Amino acid sequence: MTDKTIETTAAADGAVYFIFGATGDLARRKLFPALYSLYLEGKLGERFAVVGLARRARTDEQFRDDVYESIREFCRYKPDDANWQAFAAHFSYHPLDIGNVDGFRELKASTEALEARYSIPGNRLFYLALAPELFGAVSRNLRDGGMLESKGWHRLVIEKPFGYDYPSAEKLNEEIRHVFREEEVFRIDHYLGKEMVQNIQVIRFANAFFEPLWNNNHIANVQITLAETVGVEERGAYYNKSGALRDMVQNHMLQMLTMIAMEPPSRLDPEDIHDEKVKVLRSVRNFRSAEEVEQDVVRAQYTDGQFRGQAVKGYRNEDSVPSDSTTETFFAARLFVDNFRWAGVPFYVRTGKRLPVKSTEIVIEFKNVPNNVLFASRSQLQPNLLVIRVNPMEGIYIKINAKKPGNDMTIQPVAMEFCQSCQVGINTPEAYERLIYDAARGDSTYFTRWDELAAAWQLVDPIAAAWRQAPERVATYPAGTWGPVQADELLSRDGFFWWPVNGQDEDNVIWVTNTK
Repeated sequence: MTDKTIETTAAADGAVYFIFGATGDLARRKLFPALYSLYLEGKLGERFAVVGLARRARTDEQFRDDVYESIREFCRYKPDDANWQAFAAHFSYHPLDIGNVDGFRELKASTEALEARYSIPGNRLFYLALAPELFGAVSRNLRDGGMLESKGWHRLVIEKPFGYDYPSAEKLNEEIRHVFREEEVFRIDHYLGKEMVQNIQVIRFANAFFEPLWNNNHIANVQITLAETVGVEERGAYYNKSGALRDMVQNHMLQMLTMIAMEPPSRLDPEDIHDEKVKVLRSVRNFRSAEEVEQDVVRAQYTDGQFRGQAVKGYRNEDSVPSDSTTETFFAARLFVDNFRWAGVPFYVRTGKRLPVKSTEIVIEFKNVPNNVLFASRSQLQPNLLVIRVNPMEGIYIKINAKKPGNDMTIQPVAMEFCQSCQVGINTPEAYERLIYDAARGDSTYFTRWDELAAAWQLVDPIAAAWRQAPERVATYPAGTWGPVQADELLSRDGFFWWPVNGQDEDNVIWVTNTK
């Protein structure tokens, strides 16, 4: 018995959690802290074990020391002695050559001993924090080494990137599906674990004054921004093979688009929700030629610039990046969802590195009132906005028009904001906490189903193919700026502009309430 005092909730089924790549950065920064938070909140219960797996030799004590340092540095709850000792007792380490099936047979024997010790009914969750090219081999050796012969459930959790394009993703999926059923495979997109991304459905479908307006009769455009202030840092070699298109657009940005554009599912059932998201992806207008890509897609690289008064080097000067690289660090596009609800409404998406502000936001711009009618004839009215703030601030921002105090009828924009992450006493769960907990309960709602992933690759592959035809056509932007001018032109030719994101100054807006 521990002295955990944090409010608890229903615990997941007892299970053994296998962390492949347990000495890697993802496990250290995200997985171990997530497991500790879940433990303190009662979501793991007491019938669990965590087995760290990697090639290097390590004792259980050394592994637990590594986990402790991980939690101390990255967890939202800091380890105290009583809770830590009880938690750490569930951890063990097993050196493993994932290419040697005999090692998996040894793992099976030690796993059965753990299950007996903690009364775990054969439930096993395999988290592959590994390079994607290893997923198939690990899956086969889990099967051939007897790790899937227990009577409980077996679930495979895998990280992006899931393939490099549609053919490679399909091949990888076939390798995994030879071992695991689709319902046993949990493909993580950590943006789907973020509080406000999960809140999109509630905002839309639980408020009577939004859903009737959520269509092309009332919405002028949708803007999705995922801005990063960092460069590629030590990930230069990896990033140069992926770029913004594969690293951000194919997964995070298209997933956010589907959440905004999907139809209400018939039930709050994972399969029904996935079905509606797939319909959106299949309705997004495909790029049929290089000319269409040239017209509606922007790619660019950051060059030397300034960030917060400090000089920063350009992408081609980063470590492990070739001096003639044409990999994009910035992506922007104008997309259309060609269905009855959204026909004609442009969806503008942009993401980039070395931008001025770290922010992920979704802006819904509503159509303005008719010109030359009532107040519009006397004032330059601004359109109403609904902004869903995903990261780092979590909340909702609404902008409306109101009368300026005084005797005349001057109209001014006013803003109202709900900041969920700013409330006193709120310690918002990390995305990985939600997703690990969901996987342990078998809830696949906020994971990516194969047909979603396939549809996303089929959308971005024509863009990558067009770029290969003209690799030299890469715009540039100084580090610390909002990208190339071509990204602004995507909107200006339609009569729109990028709305400021949180952290940018917005002129002439009066705050009428602020929960920060």
